[in-house]
Amino acid sequence: MEVRQASQISRKRGHKAFIIAAAILVAVAAVSVYFGAAKVGFLSALTDMDKRILGLRAGRILLALTVGGGLSVAGVILQGLMRNPLCEPYVLGISSGAALGAVISTILLGMQHFLGLSALPVWAFLGAVAAFFIVYRISEVNGRIPIQNLLLTGVIVGAVLSSVVIFLVSFSEKEYLHSVIWWLLGNLQIFDMNLLLSVMIIVITAVILAALNSRELNAISLGEEEAAHLGVDIEKTKKRLFIIASVITGAAVSAAGMIGFVGLIVPHFVRLVIGANHRAVIPVSFVAGGAFLIFCDLIARMVMLPAEVPVGVITALCGGPFFLYLLRKRSRAR
Repeated sequence: MEVRQASQISRKRGHKAFIIAAAILVAVAAVSVYFGAAKVGFLSALTDMDKRILGLRAGRILLALTVGGGLSVAGVILQGLMRNPLCEPYVLGISSGAALGAVISTILLGMQHFLGLSALPVWAFLGAVAAFFIVYRISEVNGRIPIQNLLLTGVIVGAVLSSVVIFLVSFSEKEYLHSVIWWLLGNLQIFDMNLLLSVMIIVITAVILAALNSRELNAISLGEEEAAHLGVDIEKTKKRLFIIASVITGAAVSAAGMIGFVGLIVPHFVRLVIGANHRAVIPVSFVAGGAFLIFCDLIARMVMLPAEVPVGVITALCGGPFFLYLLRKRSRAR
């Protein structure tokens, strides 16, 4: 009876938090669409130019919602799988693989288009997939994926790939540097609506699959032994969720570059408000992550008008102190 009551309370709290997060998301998006370097009129005075500007900003808001929400859900998955609150999507080295793919296409190959699409996001996604397989294969032991192996392999592979990226950038010609560095710091400008649509489909599908695995994630987050007693196939579930988190991260990085700390901050904040039930944490984190990144992008566009600051700089300025706070809190708890 007590378990059922606790579940009902958790569900009600999750529904309430989702409605509040959705309301905040709509409010932030409404403000973000009207503010920027170029001024636009209200609905009664829209010109063709205003409509084009609003269209670009609407695409940018949709990308921020997709990337911010996706990275938040990836953070929820990885923190639940590894039972480590300091994990975030970039810890597995997938973002570094995406960065290397982007740098290779821009600096080494000088490609503008690939398979009819803009070359940079395609190569970034291929780099993310390659990094995923490297980390996955190295971590695997007799068909199992020990969590510590996964974490250590991800950190090491990420560090090696990041070093290669720095090496290539340091010896590249000046004409390439600006676009590469701008992308590496995070960029939500979207000029290809087909790319936006593709990323939205990939991320939303993966988030739905993550939500369908929330019961298993709840069990694993208690401990693998406890999850096994509850009838969860540990290894299959870990592989499935690891793939889902990797696909989300690869798609997000390929479209928006390296935007860190979103997958660290948002899941923590959501769990602080509604508890640790992943049935509620996953949908609320998606909406809250989208609202957070839209807000950060608004600051990035307004803080140094008419220039724009890379949005990854803003998320890092927010997330860095928060990460240090968590680190200090864990140290005191030991």
